[in-house]
Amino acid sequence: MRKVELDAPNLGEHEKQYLNKCIDLSFVSTVGPFVPEFEEKFAKYIGVRKAISVQSGTAALHIALYELGIGKGDEVIVPALTFIATINPILYVEAKPVIVDVDLETWNIDPEEIKKAVTKNTKAIIPVHLYGNPCNMDAIMKIAEEYNLYVIEDATESLGATYKGKQTGTFGDFGCFSFNGNKLITTGGGGMVVTGDEKRAEHIKFLVNQARDDSKGYYHPEMGFNYRMTNIEAALGLAQLKRIDEFLNKKRKFRQIYQEVLIDLPYVKFQKECNGTEGSWWLTCIKIEKDVNIDSLMEKLKEKGIQTRRIFVPACEMPYLKKYSTECPNAYKIYQKGICLPSSTLNTADSVKGAGLIIKELLNG
Repeated sequence: MRKVELDAPNLGEHEKQYLNKCIDLSFVSTVGPFVPEFEEKFAKYIGVRKAISVQSGTAALHIALYELGIGKGDEVIVPALTFIATINPILYVEAKPVIVDVDLETWNIDPEEIKKAVTKNTKAIIPVHLYGNPCNMDAIMKIAEEYNLYVIEDATESLGATYKGKQTGTFGDFGCFSFNGNKLITTGGGGMVVTGDEKRAEHIKFLVNQARDDSKGYYHPEMGFNYRMTNIEAALGLAQLKRIDEFLNKKRKFRQIYQEVLIDLPYVKFQKECNGTEGSWWLTCIKIEKDVNIDSLMEKLKEKGIQTRRIFVPACEMPYLKKYSTECPNAYKIYQKGICLPSSTLNTADSVKGAGLIIKELLNG
């Protein structure tokens, strides 16, 4: 059986054409036409006024927090089940992450846990649309409005996902995206901050270029950051953006195939979607509510050419984050029983079905 890829990027002749054009024009660094074009087309696709390219999803989250003035003494509520890059930027600005549990069915931050965690020092919520499954944004935005909190959406895994017809990343004050090599579309590295606030967008654009005032040469009126995207990255992003519908359709089809193959295994649970949402399913993941050794299962699948990976270790397990955490039993249950299935758009429907059948065979055995 041919290897069934977990999250490998899908690159081809289209991407080569864009990269060659970029090289032929010698616009390989941060100055050139590809970056603004990528920002403009990304903003249009998402449905926002402004998009500012940066060097990573982590940089996007960091600069969003920084722009909102969040710092020492402030608290930011985040879910326990997420990649660590959601939480580290809170520490970068010297604020306090408040790590709360997730919903056992959607795997996303639980609005009830958010509400319980709000204090007089709370300044923001960072909901994470985990693995491309949109959060309950109505409930989250209602809490934010009630307590006058900022919302920074971690949409790094959810490009193309929608909640009640709107793209994830467009509900809060900022939406943050990642174009890492394993994401739906890639620029190699890179990220994007999106917002409807044009004034804040212009200031972020200024900050990520070392806060340089071009009219005065190398003059910097405030501290800035070197978070600019390169034109080579943006050229790759433009090529990938043209293929986004192809990629989304494949991701959604793969999840459907896994559900159909595993439907008669009642102990296999997929992430549940909120009403009115359409996930992008960057990774299709399952929770196996059966006495099975996940690591052993993964090793057997690897031997058969099927790539998988564990669910994120709950953030409350990290030694340096334990003091910021509440008890998170749901996050632990999902981690202990969860596994990410092959979801790369390099795969075919047949290879995904084959992987699903092998998973089923091993679980039945």
